[in-house]
Amino acid sequence: MQGQVASVGPDELATLKQLALLGGLDGAVTVTCATLAERLDASNQTASRRLQRLEEAGTVERELLGDGQRVRVTEAGERALRGEYEQYRRVFERDSGVALHGTVTSGMGEGRHYISLPGYMEQFAERLGYEPFAGTLNVELDEGSVEARARMDALDPVRIDGWEDDDRTYGPAFCWPASVVLDGDEYAEAHVIAPERTHHDADQLEVIAPEKLRERLGLEDGEEVTVRVTEQ
Repeated sequence: MQGQVASVGPDELATLKQLALLGGLDGAVTVTCATLAERLDASNQTASRRLQRLEEAGTVERELLGDGQRVRVTEAGERALRGEYEQYRRVFERDSGVALHGTVTSGMGEGRHYISLPGYMEQFAERLGYEPFAGTLNVELDEGSVEARARMDALDPVRIDGWEDDDRTYGPAFCWPASVVLDGDEYAEAHVIAPERTHHDADQLEVIAPEKLRERLGLEDGEEVTVRVTEQ
């Protein structure tokens, strides 16, 4: 299940944007606090604090130099910027969802274990309106959909809170209403699920539903599907 971008505030996003405009998405760029402060119409101290917060959030990497610092926007920083972009895109294009395309793949079985845990299952029933089948439909996104996935950051998810038992602590998850489409047949009562931290890559999508989607839609590995994601 795919993790979320570390949260940064509007001031940090504005700083991140300026770093990207300076070329920080393409590689490390040399900047000084004075230069950045001028672009932000802020003090040197403010620019320095924002850079530090961005580094702590994992959205930039820095190397301090004698005459400034080398700063690079990380993948997490790029996702944060893409999320901001998608919000503006929704404002001007009136788009309230995203269609993601990919092929069905076999997962590693972890979804079945975690989804069936009572601390999650009780919240699914309360907040999603159903108890999902103990397992996820795994979809490997095509190249275009990997990029389009950033639009999900602009959609409001259903939050599933973290919890703990006697053995360990379990992190929160996020669920977006979704439908799965195969050859014109649409299954509408589903959700894309993504916990805060995961080992999965950005090209992997996991979908839960009250039924086993492979059987309900007759899906096999390698079949192409579309997952339409909206917000709660």
